[in-house]
Amino acid sequence: MSEQPVHFEPTADGAFLPTRFAQSHWGEDHLNGPAIVGLAAVVLEQEYGREEFLPSRLTVDLFKAARGVPTTVKTNLVRDGRRVRNSECELVQDGVTVAHATLVQYRRAEAPRGTEWTPPGEFAVPTEVDPSRAIHVSSDGQGWTNEIADHQNAARKRTWGRSIQVVAGTDNSAFVRAAVIAEGTSLVTNLGTAGVGYINGDLTVALVRLPVDDWIGVQAETHWAADGISVGTSTLYDRAGAFGSGMVTAVSNAAVQVDFGNDPFPSRTH
Repeated sequence: MSEQPVHFEPTADGAFLPTRFAQSHWGEDHLNGPAIVGLAAVVLEQEYGREEFLPSRLTVDLFKAARGVPTTVKTNLVRDGRRVRNSECELVQDGVTVAHATLVQYRRAEAPRGTEWTPPGEFAVPTEVDPSRAIHVSSDGQGWTNEIADHQNAARKRTWGRSIQVVAGTDNSAFVRAAVIAEGTSLVTNLGTAGVGYINGDLTVALVRLPVDDWIGVQAETHWAADGISVGTSTLYDRAGAFGSGMVTAVSNAAVQVDFGNDPFPSRTH
């Protein structure tokens, strides 16, 4: 198994074997969200992506905890329209579907006349970036650091990061990079004073364009919680400005809450 920073190794029979970099903070044999989202994005784009279409919305439903076992993929082209393409895939482990993803692609076209409202969003890119670190974290009043534990507070949060390779031998496309980093919506919205106690059951990432390079920012926009259920939204940024949104719904997982100040798996991706 690869010791390079990659989430999955392809196998001779067409499956994908998770590496240690795909392991999450939730347990010894539990894959992280970016790995699962990334694999779905890679497969759907490779199978059904078209140059003249923009991958505008990816929704990944995380049905059950994915484990460190060979993972197979089932794909299906739902609709092949002139302006809209819809496709889907299932990630399967030991005969059980652990995640389901849908991809909506829109044909690129000339913009309509007029000017629409956009929010006055701002994102301050870190003035110094450590290229050896995959993630930089900031919270209001705290500034940028490389440690998630520094931001276990009740302030608004943001990240600036880049994704590791999802599948060995396959470079991450701009779409895959955006999907993987957008999974950080869960972190910037659900990280509180005691760590992360909500585990997200899905991710929706919506794009109006692709990111300009490897580095992508995720900034919390809303977070609502009641009865052990939370909803969080984010805006995605690159060096050229905002280019999309993320949304996650999540359920309380308080029994194994992740406290980054006392993290048993400090080298893992959230």
